[in-house]
Amino acid sequence: MAYKRSKGSSIVGGRKKKYTYKGIEYKSSLEKNMAMILDREGIEFEYEAYKFDLLDSFYFPVDCYERQANGKGDMINRGNKKVNGITYTPDFVGDGFYIETKGYANESFPLRWKLFKSLLANDPHTLSDVALYKPQKISECETVVKLIKERYEQRRRTKQ
Repeated sequence: MAYKRSKGSSIVGGRKKKYTYKGIEYKSSLEKNMAMILDREGIEFEYEAYKFDLLDSFYFPVDCYERQANGKGDMINRGNKKVNGITYTPDFVGDGFYIETKGYANESFPLRWKLFKSLLANDPHTLSDVALYKPQKISECETVVKLIKERYEQRRRTKQ
């Protein structure tokens, strides 16, 4: 039976599609395009270089009867054990910016995004020095680069 690709899917023939630019594998074409635009405009960045702990792991000392997280399996006691923390890795990090390219958000992303904003809001050192961008299409990637360049120019003028 042939595999039918649904619109917007990055899985082809049961394997994840690869998007490579300058030797780096990106997880989506939108990420690759963002990298190409940043590179074209001479804006330095790192791809998925930093991981932020949004919620620490903890031990849950109570019986908890549930299925697996995907809803499969039997309802069994999944309590009395360590619960993994929540982390967030922005797609692109540069001087004064974080970029999260998000064409199609999964179920957990809105919560992670809010927790990341909360983390930054509670760190007085980052508030004045950092801007967040979340482009969802290529035209917005172009807009993000324009905004970053304007911000760089504004920072340069205030240092003089």
